[in-house]
Amino acid sequence: MADRAAGALSLPDDWPARAETTLSLTRMGTFDWDLGSGLLHLDPVGLALFDLRPEEFDGRPDDLAPRVPADEAVRLDTLVTQALKRGAEHYGAYFRVRRKDGSLRWTHTQARVRRDASGRPVRITGIVRDATQELADSAARMGLDADRRRQTSVVESTTAALAHARTVEDVIALLRGSQGLEHLGATSLVMGLLESGRIHLVAEGPEESFVPGTRWTRVDEQYPMSEVVRTLAPRFIESAEDFAASYPVLWPHIKGLGVSAAAYLPLIAQARPIGALGLLYRDKEGFTSDERNLLVALGSSIAQSLQRAVLYEQEHDLAEGLQQAMLPRRIPEVAGAQIAVRYRSARLGRDIGGDWYDVIPLPGGRVGAVIGDVQGHDTHAAAVMGQLRIVLRAYAAEGHTPATVMARASVFLHELDTDRFATCTYAEVDLTTGVVQLVRAGHVDPLVRDQDGSPRRLPVQGGLPLGLSAEFRRLEYPVTTVELDPGQTLLLYTDGLVEQPGADLDDGMRLLAALVHDGPRDLQLLADRLCEVVDERGGDDDVALLLLRRKGTFAPQAGGRLQQHVAQNDPEALRSARHMVRAAVRAWGARERADEIELAADELVTNALMHTDGGAIVTVRVLAGPRRLLRVEVEDRSSALPRRREAGDSGVSGRGLMLVDRLSDTWGVESRGSGKCVWCEFAVPERDHR
Repeated sequence: MADRAAGALSLPDDWPARAETTLSLTRMGTFDWDLGSGLLHLDPVGLALFDLRPEEFDGRPDDLAPRVPADEAVRLDTLVTQALKRGAEHYGAYFRVRRKDGSLRWTHTQARVRRDASGRPVRITGIVRDATQELADSAARMGLDADRRRQTSVVESTTAALAHARTVEDVIALLRGSQGLEHLGATSLVMGLLESGRIHLVAEGPEESFVPGTRWTRVDEQYPMSEVVRTLAPRFIESAEDFAASYPVLWPHIKGLGVSAAAYLPLIAQARPIGALGLLYRDKEGFTSDERNLLVALGSSIAQSLQRAVLYEQEHDLAEGLQQAMLPRRIPEVAGAQIAVRYRSARLGRDIGGDWYDVIPLPGGRVGAVIGDVQGHDTHAAAVMGQLRIVLRAYAAEGHTPATVMARASVFLHELDTDRFATCTYAEVDLTTGVVQLVRAGHVDPLVRDQDGSPRRLPVQGGLPLGLSAEFRRLEYPVTTVELDPGQTLLLYTDGLVEQPGADLDDGMRLLAALVHDGPRDLQLLADRLCEVVDERGGDDDVALLLLRRKGTFAPQAGGRLQQHVAQNDPEALRSARHMVRAAVRAWGARERADEIELAADELVTNALMHTDGGAIVTVRVLAGPRRLLRVEVEDRSSALPRRREAGDSGVSGRGLMLVDRLSDTWGVESRGSGKCVWCEFAVPERDHR
C-alpha cells in the first residue's frame, strides 16, 4: 500500500471538490426551504441569480416576489402546490426573473420534496440556475427545424400546385404568382425551353426587361441559361459583381433591375435537359447550403411538370390538327340560305373531342345540316368523328331519307372497331318550301330563332345514339317535320354549349335562349357571341355550332323534291307526311288545288299501308316542262300492281284509286326493283317572281 501511495500522482489538497464548490463553478445555486418555519435559505450564487445581495434577503420567500413577474409567480405556486398535494418527490420548472435594470432572465429550478413518516411535506431542497443560453440554443434549434420544415413545405406545396398545371403557360403563371415567388424568395424569374438545339425564352423576367437577341440563344453562348443547360449543373450567382464578371454580355442589360443575386437551374427530365430556370433576387447576397438544396429540389419538380406540359401541348396540338382536318375545310354557298358554323375546343378538358358539323348540298333546293358529338375526348374520338361525318354525307348525298341516313350511320358506327357511340341531329331543309325534316339520335333539341329574335325550343322526337341503336336493334328514327319561314334561323349545337358540371340542363337551355334573344341580328356575329360566352366560362367539353337562316322565297329547280318515310303503325310519321305535302303545296304555288293534292296523296299512302307489309316512301316534287307539274309518288315494297275497281254499294274499299283518277290530271304505276311506285300529277300555275 505504501508503494502504491508513493507511486501515485500528487493531487490537490481540495480534491475531490465539495458539492457546493462544483455547483458554484457551474453557476448553480442551492436553496433549502423549511416548510414548518417558512424560512428559505439561498446560497450566494442563488441570490446572484435573483440579482440580490445577501443583506437584501432575510430568508422570507416574499422577499423574492418583486423579482418574479406576477404570472410566473402564480404558475410556480400552482406547480409547487400540486406537487405537494399529489405526493410527488420531485418537480422542476422554467421561470423568468426580473433583474433590477428591468430585464428578464430565464431561470430553471429543480427540487426534491422531503416528507416525514406520515408523508407530510416538511422540507424542499434543490438548485436554481441560469437557463438563458440553454433556451436560446433550444430556440435556435427549433428555428432551424422550423426552417427545414418550411423548406420541405415549399417543395411539397409547389409540387402539389404544379401537378395541376396543364400547359407551359400554366407552369409559368404558377411560378410567377405572388405565392410562387414568395415561396421561392425571388423577385422575378426567367425560363427557357430547349428546342432543336437552341434555348427558346418563354418567360422574360420583370416587365419591360426583355433583352434583345435573347428570344432564341445557342447552348454554347455566354449566358447563364446556356451554361446550366450545357453543364447540367446549377449556377448560383452570389452578388452583382459576380454577375457582371461572369456574364459581361448580359449584365449591362439587366443591371438597372437591381439584381443582387441569381440562381440558374438546369431543368432535367428523364436524364435529358429540357430547359433552364433563372430566379432573380434583390437585397440578397449568397446562398446557404440549405437554400441551394431547396432550389435544386424545386428545379427537379419544375422540370417534371414542364415535361408533362410540353407533352400535353404536343398531343393537344396533334389532336386539334386531326379534329380540324376532319371538319369541313369550307362551308358551301347554299342558294336560299345563310349559314354560320363554329367549333371551340374544351378549355378544361383533357383533350380534343369528337364534336362536328357539316352542311350537305342536296338536289332540288334542299340542304342537309348535321351536328354531332362522338363520345370521348381524345384523338380516337376525333378519328371516329371524321369517319362518321363522311358516311353521313355519303348516305345523304345518295338520296336516302333522313331516317334512313341516321339508321345506316348507326349501323356503320356499330360495325367499326370501336366502343364509342355518338349523338347526332340531322336536318334536311327544303329552302323552297321551308319544310324541315329533323331526325335526332340522342342529341339535344335544336332551337329556332324568329325574325324578331325570340327563340323557341323544337321538341324533336328522338332515337338512341348512333351505334347503340344498331347494337340494340332499335333503328327506328321518327321524323319531325316543321316549317322554317323566311328570316327564321335554325340553331343546331352540341351539349357543350348548354351543359355545365353540376348545373341543370334546363338552366343551360334558358341561358342559351336568353343569349339568342339578346344576340346580334347578323348570323356570323351571333355565332361569335355564343362562342365568346363559351370561351369566358371555360368548360370540359367541346362545342360545335351550326346556324342556318332561311332567306326569302327561293324558286325551285326542276327535279326538286321532298321525301318522307312512313312506317307501318306510325301515326306520327303519317301526320308528318301530310304536313310535308301541305307545306309543299303552299310553297310551290298550288294553293288552288291544295285540297285535291292532299286528298290524292293521302289515298295513295293509305292504300300502300293497307295492302303491303312494309312502310311507304312519299315523295313530292315539281317537274319543269311545257307545263309546270306537281308530282306525288308513293313507293312500297310490294310488286303487286294496284288496279282500279268499282266499290260495292255498301263497301268502302276500292274508292281510293277512283278518287286519285278523278282528282289528278294523270296517274300511273311504275315497277321499282322489288317494289313499285304509284304516282299522280297535278298541273300548277307558274310562280310570279315579280
